[in-house]
Amino acid sequence: MSATTSATRSAAPRPTSAATGPGRPRRVALLPTAALLLGALYCLLPVAWVVVAATKGGDELFSTFTFAPGSGLLENLSDLHGYRDGIYWRWMANSALYAGVGALLSCAVSALAGYALAIYRFPGRESIFNVLLAGVLMPPVILAVPQYLLLAEADLTDSRLAVLLPVLLSPYGIYLARIYAAASVPVDVVEAARMDGSGEWRIFRSIALPMMRAGLVTIFLFQFVAIWNNFLLPYIMLSDDEKFPLTLGLFTLLNQGSNTPALYTLVITGALLAVLPLIALFLVIQRFWSLDLLSGAVKS
Repeated sequence: MSATTSATRSAAPRPTSAATGPGRPRRVALLPTAALLLGALYCLLPVAWVVVAATKGGDELFSTFTFAPGSGLLENLSDLHGYRDGIYWRWMANSALYAGVGALLSCAVSALAGYALAIYRFPGRESIFNVLLAGVLMPPVILAVPQYLLLAEADLTDSRLAVLLPVLLSPYGIYLARIYAAASVPVDVVEAARMDGSGEWRIFRSIALPMMRAGLVTIFLFQFVAIWNNFLLPYIMLSDDEKFPLTLGLFTLLNQGSNTPALYTLVITGALLAVLPLIALFLVIQRFWSLDLLSGAVKS
C-alpha cells in the first residue's frame, strides 16, 4: 500500500509556481538580452559611422550625413596613399613594428616571470607579486614622464627603442602568466622532469611553454592591441614624424585638418584601415584558442 501511494505521489504532476513557470524565465531573459543589444549598439555604432564616412568625399561628409554609403572610397584611398609620398604606410609599418616586436618580447618576459613566480619558491616571492599587482593598478599616464626622463638620460629619446623599451615589462601580462602557469603546469610534472635529468631551461621550453600556450596567446593579443592603440608614449618620446605610429600620425593629420578640412577624409579613411590589422590578428589568434581547447578536451 505504501509503495503504491509513493508511486502515485511521484507520478502526480507538481504544481508550477509563478517564479519557475515555463513562461517566467523567458520574460526575465528579455531584460539582459535588451541590455546586451544596447551595449552592442553603443559599441558598433561608431564603427559603422567610420565605415560609412570613409566612403564619402569631402562634400558628402560635411553635408547632411546619412548612413547611406557614398562613392568616394577609392578616391579617399588614393589620396591617402599619395599624401606625402605614402607616409601613412610608413606609420602603419611603424605601428606593426612597435606592436609586433613589443608584444612578442613582452610576452616572453611575462612567460618567464610568471612561470618563475608560479613554480619556484623563494624569499620575497609574494612581495614581488604584490608590487606587480600595484603596477597593474597604476595608470600608464603616471609612468610616461618618468620613463621619458630616464630615456632622455640614456640619450634614447626620439628613437624606436624609446617606444619599445617601456612596453617590455607588463605587470598585467606577468600577472596573467603567473595565474595561468599555476593552473596549467603541474608541479609534479616539473619534479618528474627534474628527476629525469632535464635542466630548468629545457623544462620551461619543452614542457611549460606548450601548456601555457593559450594564456600566452591571450597576453600577446592584449599587448599587441595596447601598443597598437598607444598614443601617449609615442607622443612624448618621438618628434620625427617618420617614426610616428598610426595613432600619432593620424593625430597630426587631425590637427592639420582645422586649416585644411580636406584632410578629415584622410583621417577617417586612415582610421578605418588601422582597425583592419587588429581584426585580422584576432581572427588568426582565435584558431590557437580553439586548438588549445580541443587538445585539453582530448587530454581530459
